[in-house]
Amino acid sequence: MKAFVMKEIGRVGFMEKPIPPLGPGDALVRTSRALICTSDSHTVQGGIGPRQDLTLGHEAVGVVDAIGSEVRDFQPGDRVLVGAITPDWGDRASQNGYPSQSGAPLGGFKFANSKDGVFAEYFHVNDADANLAKIPDGISDAAAVYCADMISTGFMGAEHGNIPMGGTVAVLAQGPVGLMATAGARLRGAGLVIGVESVPSRQKLARMYGADEIVDFSKEDVAQRILELTHGQGVDTAIEALGADVTFQTAVKITKPGGTISNTGYFGEGEFVRIPRVEWGVGMADKTIATGLCPGGRLRMERLLQALETERIDPSHMTTHEFRFDDMERAFEVADKKLEDVVKVMITF
Repeated sequence: MKAFVMKEIGRVGFMEKPIPPLGPGDALVRTSRALICTSDSHTVQGGIGPRQDLTLGHEAVGVVDAIGSEVRDFQPGDRVLVGAITPDWGDRASQNGYPSQSGAPLGGFKFANSKDGVFAEYFHVNDADANLAKIPDGISDAAAVYCADMISTGFMGAEHGNIPMGGTVAVLAQGPVGLMATAGARLRGAGLVIGVESVPSRQKLARMYGADEIVDFSKEDVAQRILELTHGQGVDTAIEALGADVTFQTAVKITKPGGTISNTGYFGEGEFVRIPRVEWGVGMADKTIATGLCPGGRLRMERLLQALETERIDPSHMTTHEFRFDDMERAFEVADKKLEDVVKVMITF
């Protein structure tokens, strides 16, 4: 089969690979749609360490091609979604309520990390009965694929944020995850949602997905402006959706005592992330810092698909570019270098 791989740090390309073998509980999926994620760029830049000929990608939908002898709930021909995170559901961390951490910290993150990813004509799914979800007939592949990571991660930011009904929320950065965190905050009942973003096209999308106010960090002091919008109180919930030290510090500064800083960002640089001491209440202001990795699993995916089915969310507005799999090298360049005002790149197989 044809696969798009990280050949080594800083270098990508196509290669031929054998179709993955199946264990008793596994499934083989023939890929139909996939999305390129900023995490794929982090991987190629060396974010998870050296890798050779590793198939990239962790956001995909497709059709079941084959199943292992112990798979009970899926059959060849089923149109399916698989989460970007595919936990081992028998692991102790999963049984303790943290399946994304199964096996090790971030251990549920297998695609394009500890095993080949989904940018190939076929991909392997472990623990298939627990990690696959059937896509309802009324939902397109192009919409369902967003549930794999962007919607799941963005909604997690809102879920972990302990948003009170009618509360105030700031979402720092309006990339795809931030946009879905904005939508999630609105769905969770926030009374005021503030989006922090400088790119005009993303500001427009943020308003579409539920931001009531936009703060442009390139033109104004974010903390000062958010304190003005909240009458000096700060927000109940700050969602960090970028993964930058300065943004995290801002999130702490703008969160009121008793509020929550909900982190979805990937911090790939530096030895430490700093907490501003005074604004943290010198450690005693009851400000909670919540973290998490994109929730995966069948139940999670089924719930997100239901939100699509009942039109609670339409992720299609984030698709700014579409390419065939044969054009993957150009597609990856556009996403990696953030060319042409890109938000999200869709790949069709």
